[in-house]
Amino acid sequence: MISNGRKKLGQLLCERSYIDESILQLALTEQRLKPRRLGEILVDLGHVTQAQLIEALAVQAGIEKLDLTSVSVTADVVGLVPADFVNKHDVLPLWYEQGRLAVAMTDPFKVEVIEDLRLVTGASIRRYYCDSLEMENAILRFYGSNVARMLDDLVPSEQASDAPLDSGDYSAAELQKLAKEPSLVNLVNLIILEAMDERASDIHIEPFEKEVKIKYRVDGLLIEKTPSSKRLQAAIVSRIKIMANMNIAERYMPQDGHIEFSGPHGRIDLRVSTVPTVFGESIVLRIMDKTAALIGLEDLGMNAVCRQGWEQSLRKTHGIVLVTGPTGCGKTTTLYASLKEIFSPSVKMITIEDPVEYQLDGVCQMPVNPKRGLTFATGLRHILRHDPDVVMVGEIRDRETADIAIRAALTGHLVFSTLHTNDAAGAITRLIDMGIEPFLIASSVEAILGQRLIRKICLRCKEAYQPDQNLIDSLRNGSMTLPAETQFYHGRGCTHCNQTGMTGRAGMFELLRINRKLRDLIPTRPTTDQINRAASEDHVSMLHDGLEKVIAGLTSPDEVFRVSKTIGEED
Repeated sequence: MISNGRKKLGQLLCERSYIDESILQLALTEQRLKPRRLGEILVDLGHVTQAQLIEALAVQAGIEKLDLTSVSVTADVVGLVPADFVNKHDVLPLWYEQGRLAVAMTDPFKVEVIEDLRLVTGASIRRYYCDSLEMENAILRFYGSNVARMLDDLVPSEQASDAPLDSGDYSAAELQKLAKEPSLVNLVNLIILEAMDERASDIHIEPFEKEVKIKYRVDGLLIEKTPSSKRLQAAIVSRIKIMANMNIAERYMPQDGHIEFSGPHGRIDLRVSTVPTVFGESIVLRIMDKTAALIGLEDLGMNAVCRQGWEQSLRKTHGIVLVTGPTGCGKTTTLYASLKEIFSPSVKMITIEDPVEYQLDGVCQMPVNPKRGLTFATGLRHILRHDPDVVMVGEIRDRETADIAIRAALTGHLVFSTLHTNDAAGAITRLIDMGIEPFLIASSVEAILGQRLIRKICLRCKEAYQPDQNLIDSLRNGSMTLPAETQFYHGRGCTHCNQTGMTGRAGMFELLRINRKLRDLIPTRPTTDQINRAASEDHVSMLHDGLEKVIAGLTSPDEVFRVSKTIGEED
């Protein structure tokens, strides 16, 4: 008997260490008992993945594997296969020559897809095999995102320049009709789903004279996507306002709303805010994934000294513990992690938030409702009648809330809250500016945590490099210097991190614990510089904490410099 030289599937899977000989024999025994394809048996038993099986079958069939990261596809070839077909079946046309079309496929054994390609293009098909992640990025590169394709379908580029720009002068009934068009409903849903898929925290829809810009905030930075035609502005805005239960007829006053959206992994809440601009209403949607697991204190990125001091502050029986920083720096996440750390069934915990971002088991959480008169101040006043041990106030925004929080702390409650200040020391001067008596601040505040978020280097494209010396000099500080032998790293940029070199974020912290020296100083209405000089000896500034993360290879000097410029430590 003459062999054709083809290796058996089981042999190929063993050579790639996807299975071992014992698993192969087990699957072959199963095949003899119930005749089925060997690959199907191994996938059903969970010993190999579908992708591993397809890879081995492609090798067995002699189908060449292509690296799509360096492939270039011309516009005329892209035009041979419709975008919806490409996206639905994970295929990519590569080149066309003498009646034959070469295509890359994640599954080159789908006979019906190959047959459909023949019918669509009128060409014979040559198959290549490729990785699914490379396919996803290649489709994005040559065909654009799903949102971009839908925008082009709704307003073809060849018509956009000829059509008059949308003035937005519609009646409420016309806006209702526009917003309920199935294509517009799908477009807005797709924008939200695409933002979630890219790990965005916010969606920005900004109107300008000739277009509507769509941006996603990913890891703290805005990424601009394909803009929408001006002709779709009224419909997009109206659809979002209907979803958020807003008044679609009101276009000249700011509005706030809320959307409950069913994502692929569960329910997602979106906070919606509109403001009128010269060219129409600008909208921001803050994405809050209630299905996301709450992280613990150990995952925030605090150094050992900061974390130990913070945990000691959380164990106090009374007093105020504050987290400070600008909007979007993770203050609420830190407070939730802190509550989770000290939670006990024997402790009564109540929160008042705007809105309730995550649901905490065993904690009573109250959302504010200004329209019905439920503000932070009124809610906090009523919370104290429920005999709580720990109270969390989402934010201290005014003197009334600050006054009630301080008096609650002085009467045996542990109060958590946030303040919008530049650094930890600024919280004290901010409370004084609100009109709170300094001696009350000195008596009630136990600790203040200042924080920022910095992006982490992508582990898949992390590499050593030498930054500009001027940058290093700018980061140096008198009380801490970067060691001469420090090895610096950055991300080169890859498909995993969208060519940014960064993925995910960690905290940059400074903890100001109110010691006896500070309690004596605060009644004199000190400046932030005086407060920082009076801090305990183990006090570490946010900039220093960032430099420690550079030395550890977690982030890059450029990122720490970008964030530290907002803190005001360096000019």
